[in-house]
Amino acid sequence: MHKMKVKHIYYTKLKNGTKTIELRLYDEKRQRIKPGDDIEFCNAENAEDKILTEVIALYKAKNFKELCDMIDIKKAGFLGTPEELQQTMTEFYPITEQQKFGVLGIEVKRK
Repeated sequence: MHKMKVKHIYYTKLKNGTKTIELRLYDEKRQRIKPGDDIEFCNAENAEDKILTEVIALYKAKNFKELCDMIDIKKAGFLGTPEELQQTMTEFYPITEQQKFGVLGIEVKRK
């Protein structure tokens, strides 16, 4: 099972089902994720608050701009524009890291 911490605002959306795609850098840790795997998401503000999900699809791209063309950004918990999503994700993962590893959209369902 994979484990990931998520900022409270995004964790809440995962928990209530309004966010079904988690966006991450496609680094070594995320390269091990496969459809059918379980991911336990933990609220970054409360380690005891956890949800269990199953990976149902993976979306790989070179950067978040490209990934936005592949997914429905509302499923990623963003109600704004693709450009706003790209800007937000670049705050988490600088362009240099995106170029080095690529990025990943992890579609999940609650278990």
